[in-house]
Amino acid sequence: MWRIFLAENENPDAFDLFGNPVFSTKGKRGRPKFQRTEENARKVSMLLGLGWSNGRIASCIVDPRTGNAISEPTLKRYFRSELGERNKMRDRLEARRFERTWAAAEAGNIGAERLLMQMLEKNDLMGASRRLDDAQSSKDAAKPDRETKLGKKEAARQAAHESAEDSEWGADLDLPGFRPN
Repeated sequence: MWRIFLAENENPDAFDLFGNPVFSTKGKRGRPKFQRTEENARKVSMLLGLGWSNGRIASCIVDPRTGNAISEPTLKRYFRSELGERNKMRDRLEARRFERTWAAAEAGNIGAERLLMQMLEKNDLMGASRRLDDAQSSKDAAKPDRETKLGKKEAARQAAHESAEDSEWGADLDLPGFRPN
């Protein structure tokens, strides 16, 4: 068995009884630590902006040394700063998109100008929708809650008071210290 590429800790002259290469273990036991790269940091930021879950993001980030996807604890350990900004990432992604489109439109790209106008219209619609939702929620907050349903005895008392007020007997029954039923 011939190997073209040697690992960094592989000794090309040492082989075991079966002919497999022997790896030196000079203080390097276990799997090598994950190394964070700027490419992976940008990818995590982009996927957070798209609203992906941590598990889904971890399955897309590949460890450059092993070629395997990382686990969620590794994602949390090495990309803590990006994960802490999860709520802001969507806005940052949109802002970056606006910046790039604006720069292309400034350079004279007609397609970019058209796209910029569409993005501005969409942004204006979102702003109007947000203001409408805020107005609706403040209106709902100002509206009193529904009255609680009256029980049988309380409804009878209230009906007795109302019947005494609307009848000819109302003034006669309205004596000091007198309460109907």
